[in-house]
Amino acid sequence: MSTEPIKERSPEDLAFKEIIYEKSDWVARVTINRPEVYNAYSTLTLREMQEAFRDAAYDDGVGVLVLTGAGEKAFCTGGDVKEYAEEYTKRPHDYWKYMVEFQAAVDMLRNCGKPTIARLNGIVAGGGNEFQMACDLAIAADHVEIMQVGTRVGSVAAGGATQWLPIIVGDRRAREILYLCERIPAAKALDWGLVNQVVPYAELDGAVKEMAEKLLDKFPECLRYTKQQVNFWKDLVWHSTIGHARDWLAIHFASQEPYEGMRAFVEKRPAEYRRLREEAVSGGSPSFVWGAYIKACGECGAKGIPEDFVFCGVCGAKLE
Repeated sequence: MSTEPIKERSPEDLAFKEIIYEKSDWVARVTINRPEVYNAYSTLTLREMQEAFRDAAYDDGVGVLVLTGAGEKAFCTGGDVKEYAEEYTKRPHDYWKYMVEFQAAVDMLRNCGKPTIARLNGIVAGGGNEFQMACDLAIAADHVEIMQVGTRVGSVAAGGATQWLPIIVGDRRAREILYLCERIPAAKALDWGLVNQVVPYAELDGAVKEMAEKLLDKFPECLRYTKQQVNFWKDLVWHSTIGHARDWLAIHFASQEPYEGMRAFVEKRPAEYRRLREEAVSGGSPSFVWGAYIKACGECGAKGIPEDFVFCGVCGAKLE
């Protein structure tokens, strides 16, 4: 019984909608093409990235993979928070499925068998920083800023940041980045070891090309195995934690923190962080938007009604 050979495909045949995929001169380039949302990725983007990374891995005519974002404002700002707010705060169990897609994209990038370069052309935030850390090397334009946003929007940056930042920048700096969610200018990112080079934006493509040319003038199988060996510590912490993170994040999406954080982001207002703290101090239930599900309706018999409700959501009767 014959089987189809494992082979590359042309970018035109792949017909991507949210990324641009190009191959020439031994280099594959994947561009997240959603500049209207600062190159935040959707579920579709993640699926297309998986396919492009897989094709680059299979194509013997590709020696280096470059990941970047469209335009000059953003490399990638992580997951689309609007999609999170509209989809996953309503159906938290679906976030587990979303994380399967995210992990598959990261794993395909990390295990493509080719050296990878993050071309940082603008702001790098949240999952965007996790994707750039999943690359082997990073070159940033001098206007770039890098930041994590998890604790600010009701999430945890456990898709690579909690795992790899301590390895790359050290424990104390990692905690500062993850806890405070403050912007790190390109010069500080270079000083901390978060990127390899910083250049003026006009010189960014030249610097990436020069790095790629140096990599192409090395033996490909030796590069591939060197990459595999150097990946050891990142692999160890990643595979020890990502499954747990996927499950915890899916469960946490049913609580008030992501609801408040992501609604505040979409509504362009400050999140009410201290209100949740005050609810806990006063004996309330800050895990729930309208309180714990402890009331029952004496009129219609409905149960599991949030404790802050005054009227029954089923029959409209006033609750005792």
